[in-house]
Amino acid sequence: MRKLAGLQLILPIVIGLAFAGDLAAQTAEPSASGLWQKVEKGKPVGWFLVVDRNGAFEGAFAKLFLEPGDPPNPVCSKCTDDRKDAPWLGLSFIRDMKRDGLKYENGNVLDPRDGKIYKAKMTLSADGQTLTMRGYLGISLLGKDEVWTRLPDTELAQVDPTIIAKYLPAQAAAMKPPAGPAKAPAAPKKTTAPAPVPAPAR
Repeated sequence: MRKLAGLQLILPIVIGLAFAGDLAAQTAEPSASGLWQKVEKGKPVGWFLVVDRNGAFEGAFAKLFLEPGDPPNPVCSKCTDDRKDAPWLGLSFIRDMKRDGLKYENGNVLDPRDGKIYKAKMTLSADGQTLTMRGYLGISLLGKDEVWTRLPDTELAQVDPTIIAKYLPAQAAAMKPPAGPAKAPAAPKKTTAPAPVPAPAR
């Protein structure tokens, strides 16, 4: 009888621990926020920064890998909204993604080459290391997948500081070196008059 009483006491503790473990797993679920890289034919073609803006996820071009002959500073000349003529670098091209676990849906993605906006969704891998972006017209079946890989946070140091300031203001503030004490103005240099040339002896 005592064994049974002991089991009744242990069972709620085990169940409680299992539930707490599930809860911790849910809260520790990876997020799409971070820096991502797209690779084609073994070469990087773009870096994308994804941020959480109060529950709506947004993505921006963080680094461009231009081909020879590409314009050095491309702009979205065919965009028709607030992004009209904005530079591609730093451009918000993913908007309004709503998170549902590892899925991000009901968002849209802009193709800056033609200014067209497509419906979009993203799926994060369970380990948080790959992100599948799907843009589509009408229904998701008529779309195309792109798979991006996560870059370590240390690579943010290579991203233009204006992009960090725009999308990660808290991080930008933390990255700024602390202002040192103001330097005293340098004293003017003393100029010495040239020594007089002795007159030749007569």
